[in-house]
Amino acid sequence: MLAILDYKAGNQTSVARALKFLNIPCIITESSVAVASARGIIFPGVGAAGQAMQNLQATGMGDVLTEAISRGTPVLGICLGCQIMLEMSEENNTRTLGIVPGKCVAFDPGWVEAAGERIRVPHMGWNSLKIVRPSPLFNGIEPDAQFYFVHSYYPCPAAEFVLATTCYGREFCSVYGKDALWAVQFHPEKSGRPGLKLLRNFYDYCVEGKNAE
Repeated sequence: MLAILDYKAGNQTSVARALKFLNIPCIITESSVAVASARGIIFPGVGAAGQAMQNLQATGMGDVLTEAISRGTPVLGICLGCQIMLEMSEENNTRTLGIVPGKCVAFDPGWVEAAGERIRVPHMGWNSLKIVRPSPLFNGIEPDAQFYFVHSYYPCPAAEFVLATTCYGREFCSVYGKDALWAVQFHPEKSGRPGLKLLRNFYDYCVEGKNAE
């Protein structure tokens, strides 16, 4: 069973729908007991960093998440979840969970694409990944696979955590992680076959552990 953290920050239902399509057992929960018994945790989210942190504090889910990570439970952060596992966010100048060293910063609308056009913020639509380091998340995913992004801020973790980058005006980290703790800036639940494969890979790791690497 995968636990999808419910901290009133949106998109839990769409993640659950994708997992159920894959016949992966899951529960949307704010129960520390359910999280403690889960094989893995998905930490999704949409919206603003400041409000998300208020919700995590009010529901106690921030402490539940950090405790689960300390026990070695595999975790996958998605979109806002990816951003607020870092130490701070420029959005609302928010101190975030500090699970992974680094910060979340805003896209500069003055950046330009290769064709010379300025980027549009938010970054919205399909884009590819450049793999920097191998990860069980990428098993069986084609190198030219496209994933769906919707975000105005992007993660800047410590360099040793960067697993993949994406180019939008400049190259930014789109997947980071280490030792069963991962985060993706895009929405795998909205990314068709490649996204579903990534979710399946995460579940397989949760079930098989190190044998999935």
